[in-house]
Amino acid sequence: MEWGFYGRRAELSQLRAIMGRNRWFFAKVSGRRRIGKTTLIQQALGDSSRPVVYIQIPDSGPAGVLSVVRDAFETFGVQREQAPVPTSLSSLASVISSLARHGYVVVLDEFRYFHRKVLSEFPSHLQREIDALGADASSVRGGLFVLGSIHTELSSLLEDRNAPLYNRTTDVIEVGHLDIASILEILRAHSDASPERLLRFWNLFEGVPKFYRDCFEQGVLDASPEELLRKMFFQSSAPLRNEAENWFLHELRGRYDVVLKFIARHPGCSNGDLDSHVRQTSPATAEQTAGYVKILTERYGLVERRLPIFAKREARKGRYYIRDNFLRSWLAALAPAVAAINFQPTDQLVDQSLARLSETEGHGFERLVSTLYEERSRKGLPGFSLTRQIDGFWDSRGTELDLVAIDESEKRIRFGTCKRSADKLYSSLAPTNDHIARFLRQRPHPGYTIEKVAIAPTVRPELADRLRAQSWLVEDLSTLTKGL
Repeated sequence: MEWGFYGRRAELSQLRAIMGRNRWFFAKVSGRRRIGKTTLIQQALGDSSRPVVYIQIPDSGPAGVLSVVRDAFETFGVQREQAPVPTSLSSLASVISSLARHGYVVVLDEFRYFHRKVLSEFPSHLQREIDALGADASSVRGGLFVLGSIHTELSSLLEDRNAPLYNRTTDVIEVGHLDIASILEILRAHSDASPERLLRFWNLFEGVPKFYRDCFEQGVLDASPEELLRKMFFQSSAPLRNEAENWFLHELRGRYDVVLKFIARHPGCSNGDLDSHVRQTSPATAEQTAGYVKILTERYGLVERRLPIFAKREARKGRYYIRDNFLRSWLAALAPAVAAINFQPTDQLVDQSLARLSETEGHGFERLVSTLYEERSRKGLPGFSLTRQIDGFWDSRGTELDLVAIDESEKRIRFGTCKRSADKLYSSLAPTNDHIARFLRQRPHPGYTIEKVAIAPTVRPELADRLRAQSWLVEDLSTLTKGL
């Protein structure tokens, strides 16, 4: 079976509606690298008769940008009478305006590079043209899409009050990860959707469609874990061997490596843990740790800070996690082995990586369960209907819960213990019961039905019976993905 287009139905509908208005639009499409922004645009334009010009802006000076524009005009057959070849950044803005007036859809990919100093004049030139197009919006049949993969730089170009293009966009689309249903669709079409395979791929790639397509093209969607890692990361032609460096290390220029690696390998670490580690490994940058963490959290969105439950936003205590599964898996399990590829046997490095990945899958499994609860509830599937969810629970007194889900309409609250290995479920019941009691003492829910659920990727029938005998519900990935 050939590769198809998976998921993105809501985003596709939104894009088609934008173009279906038959009037000027200036739309921002943003999301992480490889998330499928360009493919989404291509799909939306695929059944359209509109003329298109796609330009991928290079990380270079004006001459490099203009050279790429000339090549794009030739590739897409732009006629000189419709738009002359631009010779400056100012004339590029004028040419985009001319194309829009001739009914073209212009796509500027990696628009964030106009944030660079050498190209920073372009947004002002474009503002001039966009204001004129906006004044004639009803008679302009074309439009402009700008795409970008570093959210902070793209946003600063379009949403900063002091930026020339502030408040000019007509539409904004944030392209996130594929949902679990779309990942299951991929696995069912090209492999199988067994619980082990779903967890393995989701923990590695989450919902980044390009990574799944890379696996399809390498023929490893249905391969063993060893073959998957070997072909995707360790062979000389492995497509993901340099992906992490190209994605974030190049952009961050290596300044945040120590902090990111520690968080990836110690999910849930505290400020104190980070400070202690940085002082030991990189004393020269120890004083900058707090600043680095703030930038990684607020500016780049690579790190997530979770506060104790019921804490105020300004509370100093927090736990840190890597937001992106691929980045977490790379830093925690794959990067050290890939770096040693010229000095150690490949089979040995693959085995080391698999052992480390099995550890990261513990935290990954908790996130997968939480995501499945949200997705099932959003789609109205049978099961627990969320009105509010806490992605785990912890406090300074030592209370720890993997899952807290609340259904306020039916007055139900569900507590979960999530284990990567089902063999650990039974022994977790007693301590989890204690932690549930602590939670309810701190935050009573009078009138609510209290439910307790034990969750693992797969649960043997005899173990499930033992768990139910202790008044616990039992769920696994087969039950949680049913109907998706």
